Amino acid sequence: MAKTYAQIQAQIEALSREAEQLKREEIEGVIARIKEAVKVYGLTPADLGFGGAKATVRGTGKKRAARRRGAKGPTAAAVKFRDEAGNSWVGRGARPQWLRAALASGRKLEDFAV
Repeated sequence: MAKTYAQIQAQIEALSREAEQLKREEIEGVIARIKEAVKVYGLTPADLGFGGAKATVRGTGKKRAARRRGAKGPTAAAVKFRDEAGNSWVGRGARPQWLRAALASGRKLEDFAV
């Protein structure tokens, strides 16, 4: 005999409740193992990637080393070109529209050197 839609929906509900219960039990076990590892190895939230105190386990990547040296990304580069209106360009990436327009009108790149 074929099952009805209502019977299948009831089974889905029962299986969903059972799955949630199993998930909660598994999570409790995972949390207990994590707490034990934290205690044994003396891990900090930073070691686990949650911020806070300085990490003691993770290695140092290029980005972390740059942050320690004080690099601030693209804004840290010195301006190499500037026009009379105050527009500026550090010389990296595509030339800005104001500079392209000025060059198209016959001016030279050296005219804007800082």
